[in-house]
Amino acid sequence: MNMKKLAILVSAVVLSSSVSVSAMAKDTMALVVSTLNNPFFVTLKDGAETKAKELGYDLLVLDSQNDPAKELANVEDLTVRGVKVLLINPTDSDAVGNAIAIANKAKLPVLTLDRGANKGTVVSHIASDNIAGGKMAGDFIATKLGEKAKIIQLEGIAGTSAARDRGAGFKLAADAHSFQMLASQPADFDRTKGLNVMENLLSGHGDVQGVFAQNDEMALGAVRALQAAGKDNVLVVGFDGTDDGVKAVEKGKMAATIAQQPDQIGAIGVEIADKVLKGETVLANIPVPLKVVSK
Repeated sequence: MNMKKLAILVSAVVLSSSVSVSAMAKDTMALVVSTLNNPFFVTLKDGAETKAKELGYDLLVLDSQNDPAKELANVEDLTVRGVKVLLINPTDSDAVGNAIAIANKAKLPVLTLDRGANKGTVVSHIASDNIAGGKMAGDFIATKLGEKAKIIQLEGIAGTSAARDRGAGFKLAADAHSFQMLASQPADFDRTKGLNVMENLLSGHGDVQGVFAQNDEMALGAVRALQAAGKDNVLVVGFDGTDDGVKAVEKGKMAATIAQQPDQIGAIGVEIADKVLKGETVLANIPVPLKVVSK
């Protein structure tokens, strides 16, 4: 009888301790970022971490280093680590479909941040309206240079929704203002590539009046190339509103940047993920406002 009482007591203690541990344990969200070698995505990560802490979640952050294979491995890893929801900023809108398929199979809810996914089941997509932003950039250039301006565009990573949509929005403005598009080439959202591509394009298009770069990193590279070529009068407009981009605008090196709010993309992503985990209905697309930052 005493043994039976002891067994009941022990099981009660074990039960109560397991209940208290589960009550204390935080649910974990995962954030898979395309690259942490870009200030924009570092700010996005910071915004997500701050909001997760505020809402009482642990946030596991993994860096895909702009490599779809690494991205796939990251998501495979997460499916066995007990995370409750996946926030992913894709390396490529097509390639990420493979990673999302794995998350879908593991019954892990998926939300995409900044860049969308062309395949797989996604609960919600949180991003700036990149088409509107691209058009804002083109319209700004037109206010400074007028109609028929001679323009070069530096494109982002081919296959990303951000590059596609910013390019589509810019084309709307370019057509409306009859821009002479001298060239449009990818520089992969990278500052060094922006510098190199701009240098090469200047050799054949010395009469350029304005440059639209689909992110601030490429814009800053373009500025260096233009300075080296002695072309300080060329108007440069970037996109993202990173700290470096805004500083360049304030110093007069860039004319403007279409400012995203990456911290808000990260924070809103976590807020929506929290709603998903609570069983609430969420919107399939959630736009985060943009603004033109100029002197």
